[in-house]
Amino acid sequence: MIVNKHNYENEVMNSDKTVIVDFYADWCGPCKMIAPILEEIVAENDSIKLCKVNVDNDGDLAMGFGIASIPTLFIYKNGEITSKIVGYRTKDEILKLL
Repeated sequence: MIVNKHNYENEVMNSDKTVIVDFYADWCGPCKMIAPILEEIVAENDSIKLCKVNVDNDGDLAMGFGIASIPTLFIYKNGEITSKIVGYRTKDEILKLL
């Protein structure tokens, strides 16, 4: 699901699932590499939700979170950020943080 400043709070902060927020850009090579891994994690686990923020389209939202490099992943549980990952990571590395 694509999120932006208008629906971020409702889709991410108020979710009853663990949420992975992927700050990405269409031109970013590592972002393209991690995207199928994130999709696979979500497909395998109904209790995890994936929300994506395109930093080119929602720069204000990305700046508000201090995003300096992409991909950046935030892991939310119960509306709170529990982990932050910057750069490409393997599936196992991501799963350990969930």
